[in-house]
Parts: sequence; C-alpha cells; structure tokens
Amino acid sequence: MTRPIGIGISCAVVVMLVTVGHSSAPASASQTPSAAAAAAKASPELVGALSKELGATPEQAAGAAGALFGVAKTRLKADEFSQVSNAVPGMDSLLKAAPAASAAVGTAGALSQLSGSAGGLAAAASAFTKLGLKPDMVAKAVPVLTSFVTKSGGASVGKLLAGALK
Repeated sequence: MTRPIGIGISCAVVVMLVTVGHSSAPASASQTPSAAAAAAKASPELVGALSKELGATPEQAAGAAGALFGVAKTRLKADEFSQVSNAVPGMDSLLKAAPAASAAVGTAGALSQLSGSAGGLAAAASAFTKLGLKPDMVAKAVPVLTSFVTKSGGASVGKLLAGALK
C-alpha cells in the first residue's frame, strides 16, 4: 500500500509543478506587449527608426532596443550606462520591453564575462527570436542605436554604446 501513496504524492507534485509553470507564463506574456507599447510611446523617434530598419512593429523594435540596451547595461560601468541612459528618452520603458528573459539575460551577462562578447549578443539574438525577429537582425539594430545615442548624447556616449555592443 505504500507504493500507491508514493505514486499519488509524486503525481500531485507533478500536477502542482505543471500548474505553477502554466499559471506564471501567461502573466509575463501579457505584460510584455503593454511594456513594449509604453516603450514605443516613450521613445518614438528611436523606436520608429529601429522599426523601419528592421521591418518590425514598434513593439518588436522597442523590445529589441531594450534587449540590446540590457546587454550594454551589463557591460558598462554604472556611470557609463547612466550617460547612455540619459541620451535615450524612455530608457526604463525600453529595458522593460525586452522579452521576459531577465534570468537568461542575467545568465548571459555572467557568461559574457566568462566567454567575452559572444554571450551578451547571444542573449540579444535569443531575445530577438522571442520577439519574432531573426537573430541576424541584431547586426542591423546596433548601428541604429549607436547612431541615435551619438546624435542625442554626443560622440563619446555613442562610442561607449558601440564598444559595449561589439
């Protein structure tokens, strides 16, 4: 009789894990579009330019920008990222618009410290895929972001971002 009880308990645990996994996924999925829409409104010039370059929706472009700025944030010193952030209207909204891979981005940030620049851009490519964009579009997005930051924050700030996204 011990065996059926053990099976019953393990089945209950599996059901609980599956239920918990499913209940949290829709919540984060529904938050991303509203965050992306808010980011598109907070930084319309940047999002518009990126959307045009990538052939993407404003929401996809906002998420893509957020993913790349997230990579830069992990690679720059706090005061350096602050300079980049000050050059971009709605930076907080853009960062929130990145796909809900915050744990993966943190892991990728740690990996990028171990394996060089490939880790961070791999995280960005993964984020692009989650947004429905091709991973190779990262290479098209970086010049748009650096150009925008150079125009709004100056050449030195643009160079900081370009260096972080190499």
